[in-house]
Amino acid sequence: MSFSQRLEEVRTGFERPFWVANISEIFERLSYYGAFASMAVYLQNRLNFSTQQTGTLTGIFGGMVWFMAIFGGAAADRLGFRRALSLAYLILAIAYFLIGSIAAPWLAPVRNALPLTVFVACILILPALGIALVKPCVVGTTARASKPNVRSIGYSIYYTMVNIGGAAGPYLAGWGHEHLGVENVYRVAALSVFCMFFFVLFFFREPQRAAAEPVPSIGQVARNFCIVLGNYKLVLPVVLIAAILGLLNAFSVLSVPWWGFLILLALALVGMSRFMWFLIIFTGYWIVFWQQYISLPGYLQHYVNANAPVEKILVTDGATVIALTIAVSFLTRKIPPLAAVILGTVITSIAWLILALHPSILGAVLSIFVMALGEITQQPPYYDYISRLAPPGQQGTYMGFAFLPIGIGSLIGGPLGGWMLHHFGEEQHQPAKLWFMVTGIGLATALALWIYDRTFIARQSTAT
Repeated sequence: MSFSQRLEEVRTGFERPFWVANISEIFERLSYYGAFASMAVYLQNRLNFSTQQTGTLTGIFGGMVWFMAIFGGAAADRLGFRRALSLAYLILAIAYFLIGSIAAPWLAPVRNALPLTVFVACILILPALGIALVKPCVVGTTARASKPNVRSIGYSIYYTMVNIGGAAGPYLAGWGHEHLGVENVYRVAALSVFCMFFFVLFFFREPQRAAAEPVPSIGQVARNFCIVLGNYKLVLPVVLIAAILGLLNAFSVLSVPWWGFLILLALALVGMSRFMWFLIIFTGYWIVFWQQYISLPGYLQHYVNANAPVEKILVTDGATVIALTIAVSFLTRKIPPLAAVILGTVITSIAWLILALHPSILGAVLSIFVMALGEITQQPPYYDYISRLAPPGQQGTYMGFAFLPIGIGSLIGGPLGGWMLHHFGEEQHQPAKLWFMVTGIGLATALALWIYDRTFIARQSTAT
């Protein structure tokens, strides 16, 4: 097929909803990563939260998105993509505006009626409600509004749009922080997604659903979650208790020793399925990854350079992914999936040693650059590996929960990152130790993944 013929296929292979949904995705990601890039600075410098509270709240903002998304697909199918997508952007506009208005006088009655940490935590959860609807709508539209011969290209376009927004968001947040003030970063984000609300209403048309395409209920999604979880009657109560104790501990309401959480983790692991064991182990990767948003801003501004352009430094990740995904995928194409996941985890982990040994803005940029190489190395093989773990006929269910480690990693990485920055920086006055600790978590994760594969997967292969 000639280039002109392929170009014609691409030109005619996508219906209008495909382009509307994917263009809107740029602005959704731009707003989200812009908000995330400024979050730690906003919470600590503008709202005067402590280092530990900042870590916990930043982790909540980053983590709740991925839990809500489990049920977002079922809700989007019930509402229809057009209604769900427009509702999502309206929710996001309100949510980002409220985040930027936390200190505003008109919110004082509500702010004074609740503990400030609780009030802020509730507001930071709101964006997750919108993003949980956006993701399945855009991915679903990409599937429905693409002809079969160009569908793979459609997913590549979607992935590119995500990374364009992911790179542009921190850059624009840096510009907004410098010229408008950090709270106005969130108002700009609100304006961005509010424009997408009208864009979807005016230009998006519901894509055609295949006749045999099932519409899952939220109840079915919950049942699938229990199947994946294992012995949910044991695991769910233990996880809920651990989450509540973790929040109380993070906000200094209650002091729970570290070994108490290890006991709860051991109890939960007893009842978990082997698949959940894998997801829990891989959570370590995302604990390491999310430190660029959780710990890095405070580290740079307090221990490297008070005027460090944090948001612009964070552009490095998205820009690297856009520029080098094809090249890295080509170089690693012959590596088995799990080996690639482990390799990517190791690369991402040791990347932080650059900043530990060379604490500077350049060191931060180089650390994020190398970390992004690890991200590119492990992401596609990760989903491939999960598809291999799924029992016959349950691939869809298992793939639906593949992003759980992203959310768990943020929720754990938030308070952990805040504690490490406080302990090594404010108490020991050796802040670089933070990055050695982060690297250790990542390398332990890589080792645990290898042991998991040798213990469970190899044994299963021998049995069959």
